[in-house]
Amino acid sequence: MSIERAREYLKQFGEDKNIQVFSSSSATTSEAASVANCMPAEIAKTLSFKFGARVVLVVVSGDMRVDNAKFKAEFGRRGSMLSFEEVEPSIGHAVGGVCPFGINPGIDVFLDVSIKRFKTCHVAGGSSNSLIKLSIEKLEKISAYKKWVDVCKHIEQ
Repeated sequence: MSIERAREYLKQFGEDKNIQVFSSSSATTSEAASVANCMPAEIAKTLSFKFGARVVLVVVSGDMRVDNAKFKAEFGRRGSMLSFEEVEPSIGHAVGGVCPFGINPGIDVFLDVSIKRFKTCHVAGGSSNSLIKLSIEKLEKISAYKKWVDVCKHIEQ
């Protein structure tokens, strides 16, 4: 179970007991915001992309989506999101619980500047009904991120 993977990883930072497990789903941004009692923008969703055999994760604010031109400028090519079937074997977490904690080796994690607007954010905890609330500084420390990027734009309503 990937929540246990996330817990085991977070243990080294003393954060394993801070994962909240809910009786209802937190798999989507709106569901996560509802159970966390916060704005959707305060949900840090983790998006997974592939470039051939290379897999990268980009953690972005819940009210954002990838801007293809910015993404291509940052990574040198357009990324393609992993399919539903590829996510769990590639990342180590299933869709709805993807997070940068306890992931498979060799995956680079990037943090999008969109989440810097907040002091804290809520990140999936490895399952479709779990979240962990972290300061942005703590997210930086425990996500083993490679760098901050600017690859998103607001979701058009």
